[in-house]
Amino acid sequence: MSDIRVRRVYDAPADDDGTRVLADRLWPRGLSKDAARIDEWPKALTPSTELRRWYHGQEGDAYEEFRRRYDAELNSPDAAAALEGLRGLARTGRLTLLTAAKDPERSHAAVLADRLVTRRRRG
Repeated sequence: MSDIRVRRVYDAPADDDGTRVLADRLWPRGLSKDAARIDEWPKALTPSTELRRWYHGQEGDAYEEFRRRYDAELNSPDAAAALEGLRGLARTGRLTLLTAAKDPERSHAAVLADRLVTRRRRG
């Protein structure tokens, strides 16, 4: 079973993070590359600019609709290849998905973590 966790990129790197993967399309503000200690940045797995803007422009709780739309984006051929790459990394040890989102458990990184574990195509 894969050991995948989701954390904020602004939290200090932990010795047990394993492979650190930035799951955001944009580099986090105010964070140096040295401080972030990012091992991988698979932009093919990040939500599209359009989806990200849609989600941040919503009022109320739009997370489930965002989750559905992002999960559908993960069905693209580029995303499928990048998913397999991360699954390969996860087979060798812990994989930590990093995001600047204030609530990582209700972010695209949580959707991505679920998709990496379930291995099934949705949408």
